[in-house]
Amino acid sequence: MQTNIQQKSITILRLIDVMIRTGLPKSSVYEKVKNQEITPPIAIGLRRVGWPSFEIDAINRALIAGLDSTEIKKLVAKLTEQRKKITGAC
Repeated sequence: MQTNIQQKSITILRLIDVMIRTGLPKSSVYEKVKNQEITPPIAIGLRRVGWPSFEIDAINRALIAGLDSTEIKKLVAKLTEQRKKITGAC
């Protein structure tokens, strides 16, 4: 699965938007983050976090395509690594 990040604005999804897009309750979203099946949130304020929409969309496409848990975890690792390269984070 190929993920492309273009040089344009990135939409940040708040937790409620992630819940709507994935159909998961809050506890399941964070459980999937813990299990590395969803990318970790990014800080967007002192007490606010969000997820880049393209990451959630890529994970949803992978699930629809029938990827298993191991493949989803590889995708999440790849997306997380890509995020580090984009932001210059360690």
